[in-house]
Parts: sequence; C-alpha cells; structure tokens
Amino acid sequence: MKLTLETLTVRGTPEALGRAQGEALRTRIEAFVHMRQAAVEQYARDRGAAGTGGLIDLGRTAMDIYAGWDPTGFAEHRGIAEGAGIDPVLLYTLTNMTDLRDALLLGGPPPAGWTPPAKPGVENGAPVPVPAAEAEGCSSVLVPGAATADGMALAGQTWDLNPPDVEYVVAIHRQPTDGSPATFAVTCVGCLSLVGLNDRGLAVGTTNIKTWHARPGVGYLGLIHRALRCPDVNAATAAIQAAPRAGAHTYWMADPGRQAELECGPLDAFVRDTSAGAVWRTNHCIAPDLIAAQGEAPSESSQRRFERIGTLLGAGPVSVPGLQNLFADRADGYLSINRYAEDGQGTATNSVFIANPAERRAWACRGSADRGTWVEFSFT
Repeated sequence: MKLTLETLTVRGTPEALGRAQGEALRTRIEAFVHMRQAAVEQYARDRGAAGTGGLIDLGRTAMDIYAGWDPTGFAEHRGIAEGAGIDPVLLYTLTNMTDLRDALLLGGPPPAGWTPPAKPGVENGAPVPVPAAEAEGCSSVLVPGAATADGMALAGQTWDLNPPDVEYVVAIHRQPTDGSPATFAVTCVGCLSLVGLNDRGLAVGTTNIKTWHARPGVGYLGLIHRALRCPDVNAATAAIQAAPRAGAHTYWMADPGRQAELECGPLDAFVRDTSAGAVWRTNHCIAPDLIAAQGEAPSESSQRRFERIGTLLGAGPVSVPGLQNLFADRADGYLSINRYAEDGQGTATNSVFIANPAERRAWACRGSADRGTWVEFSFT
C-alpha cells in the first residue's frame, strides 16, 4: 500500500496558525522530538563527539536571533510549541537539527592544519571511518520554461533524511489573516516550512551541505518560511542573503519568470540561475570558496545523484510526469536519486515535491516518488 500525505489547513494570525498545528499534531510532535533527540546523539557519536552537550544552549541563542530577525515566523513557532505543550527552545533546536548540530561540530573556522577532505572516506590524506548517515541530503532541480514540454518553468526536489522521519511528514496549507501569502508546504510535524509554494507563484526548497563557520543563527526552516512570504525570487533571494544564517545549505527559488539557487555558507552566498539552462543540486559544494570550507568529504551518493540528474535532464523536454520519474529513478541502486530505508545508508527519501509556479500548482507525496501517493494542490 502506498503512503498517503496528510494535509492540515490552518487559518488566522501567525500565532494562531502555529497553535492550530500544535494542538492537532501534539502527540506526533512529542514523538518526533524524542526521535530527533536520539538521531542527533547518534550523529554526534558517529563523528567522534562525546555527545551533544551544549546543543540546547546553542538552540536558545539561535532562537533568540530568529525571534529578532523574523517576529512573524517566530510567532508561529511559539504557537506550535504552545499548542503541543513543548518547550519552544527544545522544539527550535530539534526541528533545526541539521544547522545546530553543525554549529556544535563545525563551529568557527577549521582547526589549524585542516585541509578540505578530498574524497569519501579520506581526510587529511588518511582513511577515516564513514559515518552511518554520511550520504544524507536531498536532490533538487530547477528547469526554465525553455526546457519544458509546455514552456512553463518547473522546480522540485526529494527530501532525504532519517528514515523514521517519514512517519511525521505532513503538508500544511496556511491561510494567514495578516496579509501574508497563503502557502502550501510539506514539512514534518512541529516544523516550519521545509519546501513549498505560495499563492503568488513562488516555490522554495533546500538541500543540505556542510561547511565550517556554522554558528547560532537563523535555521534553514526559518529561512524557507520567510522566503515563502516573499512575492518573487528576487525578494526571496535578498531575504536569505541578508539573514544571519546558522549553517550551510542551498536554497532554490522559482517563480514564473526566474529560477535561482543560493549556495550558502553561514557567511557567504553564491547565486546561480537558469539563464543558461537547468540547474540541479545534491549535497556537495560547487562554489570554490565553499569547497575550501567543506566540513566533510562529498559522498559517493551525492556525486552519483548529481551526475544522474544531469543525464536525465539532458534527455529532452521536461514535464511533471518526467520529474516524477526522475525523482523515482533507481538506476544506481543504493546510490540512486530515489533512496530507500533498506539501502542501509542511514537516510531515505521521505517526501518529494514538484511545483509549476506559473499555474500556482504543486504535486507532493510522502515517501519516495514510487512509494507515495501523489497529491495535487492548486491556488487557482
């Protein structure tokens, strides 16, 4: 039986939007928080750390920064925590786990004598154990209208992380009453937006990369949530570039006229767009300055997925069914774009999202593209 994607519709002020989510999803949010606590502990141990002492203090500082940077988004976060009966600092820390674990383990500049890892399993020229979740991350695609079957731009991604997260994936349809755009976003219970589309025709998503210089700051969920309140790619790009970012990520943004990606470290951001053709991304750095600060070796999975996406996009005009097939691709086995929990990588495809910004339509599923039931959402 295929996995289904639950959609929760919430309406009201930012705090009311959050409280409605917290109350409706309370039991699952509590379970998600406990699961994430165990996951981040294991992640730290896999990388040689004694534990995650100090993580909550980092989260408290980061949440305060977020509250000052985006009071509207923070009000919704606080509402979720209140509705679920969970400490807002704990919720912020664990929903933004990928950023704050980097702040714990990759904070500040690289240590003296450190050189960027050259390939999987090698650091400073010596073999190192490969962590169980070394291949985590996502695969994203931006396709300009000139390369699609109907002349309308398309964008989308897989969201790949801890396999147990699939049980907590939901879609939230927000109908704010403060004049902000309505949004349809796929996320995990208790989290702000992970990937989504607004009623102005702007879609936003992310993939993960790792660099040094991570710090307490605005987490990736807050950045995406803020970007989805923007009217277009230019405004969303400016918002993310100016933010006090906590960690490294890439952010893709697509509206009917422009599609762009930001490759961001905590301190630097590099823009590329689809003016010369499709743009795609997995989980290793491309910008030279970020390659030099990369915190872990590019995984074989990231490199293989990147190559495969390029091959598939080069096969001809792209369509929504074509992207669904691309995200379902298993040509490279456990190194494929579409990843299963049974691959044993410590990661799996937990959801997939595709948007047509011109038509303000989105398609999403829980789980992988071939194991989830696709749901269509439209603002028209």
